[in-house]
Amino acid sequence: MARGARNPQGVTMTETSTTSVTSSRPVLASGTFRLGDSTVHRLGYGAMQLTGPGVWGEPADRAECVRVLRRAVELGVDLIDTADSYGPEVSENFIFEALHPYPDGLVIATKAGLTRSGPGRWDPVGRPEYLRQQCEMSLRRLGLERIDLFQLHRIDAAVPADDQFGLLADLVSEGKVRHVGLSQVSIDDIEAARRVVPIHSVQNLYNLTDRSSEDVLDHCGAEGLGFIPWYPIAAGALAEPGGAVDAIARETGTTPSQVALAWLLHRSPVMLPIPGTKSVAHVEENCGAAMLELTDDQMASLTTA
Repeated sequence: MARGARNPQGVTMTETSTTSVTSSRPVLASGTFRLGDSTVHRLGYGAMQLTGPGVWGEPADRAECVRVLRRAVELGVDLIDTADSYGPEVSENFIFEALHPYPDGLVIATKAGLTRSGPGRWDPVGRPEYLRQQCEMSLRRLGLERIDLFQLHRIDAAVPADDQFGLLADLVSEGKVRHVGLSQVSIDDIEAARRVVPIHSVQNLYNLTDRSSEDVLDHCGAEGLGFIPWYPIAAGALAEPGGAVDAIARETGTTPSQVALAWLLHRSPVMLPIPGTKSVAHVEENCGAAMLELTDDQMASLTTA
């Protein structure tokens, strides 16, 4: 894919030169995206895994989790995604411990709207007073005066949607939230929210093997909204010996995870993958995906697999 061109959504694809800067900070090769009045590199980091099993409680190796966050930023990551429910609270606390005071340009995205009653259990709560409370608590845990990107983790079907969107608009007007995002939504949901509050990003499940949000991705591309795919590395059978991902990994001397992430980055200029891990070695591997240039034939092979 050709790089260096600017498109109407404000995405700039950065040259993948092997300069010392790019080699030491490979994420810079992913290009940038204009998220409201912030600019981020398109390959970020998702902090969900900085927790115990079932996204519950503390991880086994706290020190490694701190190292992961610091290493991600060293590699050029300037978009970190988390949520109040990861742990709960554990992920946000790690971000503060590892990175505060935050480097200039670092965008921290968090979420509210899902409650936890145990490992692997997630229940939506979208009452405005609850969302406000969670915003205040995230501000405190993260040591922020304003959240860069505050995302509604799920729309609660038991609460009028406009009440949830209206609360987000209030938080923006009060200066507690800079930009608003949505998670796991349809096109109709996005447009309903946009009638109440400006929306800058959408975070839906999307990867090589699950493209059920293809229509939402295309809508985000047309509207200039950032699309943050969660569970981005899944490649399933495609990564097994003889699969399309495995074949390209062998051709390019890379790993299946890097191929899966490179496909996402090439798929759309509004794509903002946030692969997560609690291993320094894996965060280095994931960030290296930004350096992988896929040919048109390789993209076609993956897209049609």
